[in-house]
Amino acid sequence: MTSPETRLANIGIILPEPMAAVANYVPFVIAGNQLYVSGQVSAGPDGLVKGRLGESMQVEEGQAAARLCAINLIAQCKAALGELSRVKRVVKLGGFVNAHPNFEALPQVINGCSDLMVEVFGDAGRHARSAVASPVLPLGVAVEIDGVFEIG
Repeated sequence: MTSPETRLANIGIILPEPMAAVANYVPFVIAGNQLYVSGQVSAGPDGLVKGRLGESMQVEEGQAAARLCAINLIAQCKAALGELSRVKRVVKLGGFVNAHPNFEALPQVINGCSDLMVEVFGDAGRHARSAVASPVLPLGVAVEIDGVFEIG
């Protein structure tokens, strides 16, 4: 069985340093066999990905932003657990999209995160989720996603 770290390497993803909290909260909490990861914003090597879907961004750009959120979620999991093989299941993702009021393709945007979770964790990456619109997100980012993971 291929490890999540190997799958990441095979698709060319090097995990970044986990993002520090920007307010009075912690990046993750472990409670029993659950890992709760605070919302991770669309940020990559070139900085924050800002914009509003349906206004200054198209679906494909939103999917790429959501994929960055997934990478940041996985980086937090690695920081919390040491080894990604300790993730037994991606339980739930909560996706927030900075969207124009008429933009309805929220699920397609959050698929950018969901697809990577399945690619990295296999069937254990299939999860429940929500995808909601927001008139604004912290720091003007396009997407923010939080996650709940079962751990062993």
